[in-house]
Amino acid sequence: MNGYFQIIPKNGMCAIKLFPPKDGGKPISREELTEYLSIKNISYDIKELASNLNSLSDEEVIFMTTTEFKYALGETAKVFIAPDNMSVTVRLIPPFLGAEVMSREEFLREFTSRGVKFGLDDSVIDDFLKNRPYCTDVEIAKGLPPVQGSDASIEYFFNTDPRIKPTLNEDGSVDFFNLNTINHCEKGQLLAKLTPAVFGTPGINVKGERIRPREVKQLQLKYGHEIELSEDKTEIRSMVNGHVNLVEGKVFVSSVFEVENVDNSVGNIEYDGNVCVNGNVCENFTIKAKGNIEVKGIVEGAFLEAGGNITIARGMNGMHKGRLTSGGNIVSKFLENATVSAKGFVEAESIMHSNVVAGTDIRVIGKKGFIAGGRAVATNTIEVKNLGSSMGADTVVEVGMDATLKQEIAALKKEMLQLDKSLATIKPVLDGARIKLTSGVKMTTDQLTQIQKLAKISKEQTDRLTEIEDQLSKIEEPGDAETAGQVIVTGDVYPGTKICIGDVSMVVKSAMKYCRFVKEAGDVKMVAIY
Repeated sequence: MNGYFQIIPKNGMCAIKLFPPKDGGKPISREELTEYLSIKNISYDIKELASNLNSLSDEEVIFMTTTEFKYALGETAKVFIAPDNMSVTVRLIPPFLGAEVMSREEFLREFTSRGVKFGLDDSVIDDFLKNRPYCTDVEIAKGLPPVQGSDASIEYFFNTDPRIKPTLNEDGSVDFFNLNTINHCEKGQLLAKLTPAVFGTPGINVKGERIRPREVKQLQLKYGHEIELSEDKTEIRSMVNGHVNLVEGKVFVSSVFEVENVDNSVGNIEYDGNVCVNGNVCENFTIKAKGNIEVKGIVEGAFLEAGGNITIARGMNGMHKGRLTSGGNIVSKFLENATVSAKGFVEAESIMHSNVVAGTDIRVIGKKGFIAGGRAVATNTIEVKNLGSSMGADTVVEVGMDATLKQEIAALKKEMLQLDKSLATIKPVLDGARIKLTSGVKMTTDQLTQIQKLAKISKEQTDRLTEIEDQLSKIEEPGDAETAGQVIVTGDVYPGTKICIGDVSMVVKSAMKYCRFVKEAGDVKMVAIY
């Protein structure tokens, strides 16, 4: 029991009686006592008060004040409502000796007057009023906290992020053959399982206000052909023996489209799954796949586009027109006179006179490991053995900005400009027709049909503009997305090579070896490789 105090009328004056704590309770709070005396306008000797509080042990102490006794005051209840309105605590100060204690109705009125409507515990209140633990905080009411729900989740039973970086052999060459890039699956195999969202239960605070649980994230299984969904819509399984990939949150299964060569005997290929070419891809042919593309031979001036990864075992000679576009990673023996774009990383043994853009990293290592001529752009890191050329070929490397995101923003803004021009042409025609119709001018059937077509086009283009504006608002501008990019060279850097990091650049004036380029203090600096 905590220590407490009580005012006692004595010989026409007011005395203070101090009760020591019992059974490990807290001592009397000097601040609480002096505050109470000040509020009740009771004068006292502060030194005597301090002395009595300090010497208070097992016996009660009574000492006189300098204030005359006028009338007895009843109990005082201090009510504390938590900042989050989830609990109410009361602290009772005893009445003057001989004064009335609070009735249950008066006690409850202390709470209702403060807006407490929920969570009062009758048994706690009864016990409190029976024992009246003075100068002690007691929780009288508690709110009901909300029960939070849980987000939906999807568990995939295959590798959703294959890292197809090739291994470096002891002789310095790179093994581009044993890459293990495909997720094999069998008929009836479980591919993914959905755990549905669990909705929470609302709570209520002591003031009777409803507390909503947080919103939960709901998901659904997305999948392509050759996949079956269970009756309860929580599992998907493969219907064929083939390969499985996850592309932009959607599961694809296919038996691989496999050919010896892509040439006149086959023609262009467009396939929902993976494509495997055992031989070569000839000049001017196109392969488009929503999954991975694997070429075991060479690619000559062709156009390859994959939603997943592109692997070319013997390399690519783009002949100044070939193009590789990947939603994942690109791994090739070499890249020459080609345009290459990957949302993931690009890895090769050599890159010559090519325009290469990677969403993450570019690694040109192995026995040769050089970038000579052209432009190489990566968001994070470019790692190369030899950079530039002793023959003076113009070589530019850039890191520190998301080039693929920059290209996407540029394409959206270009489309927006075209739509604005089109709408600016259509609007005067529609406005003129509207004025004519309002003024009662009759129009021919052909004129009305044309106006309806223009109105439909205007609506479609306006909707598309809104969609583009929404997309742009969600995409961070590349200029604000600068990262700590770096260029690592484990061999030689030749003079004339241009190195750009974020918005700063430098041209190498003299040959360098075994170094790393980073951005420091607003400039490109050469530092040691750690």
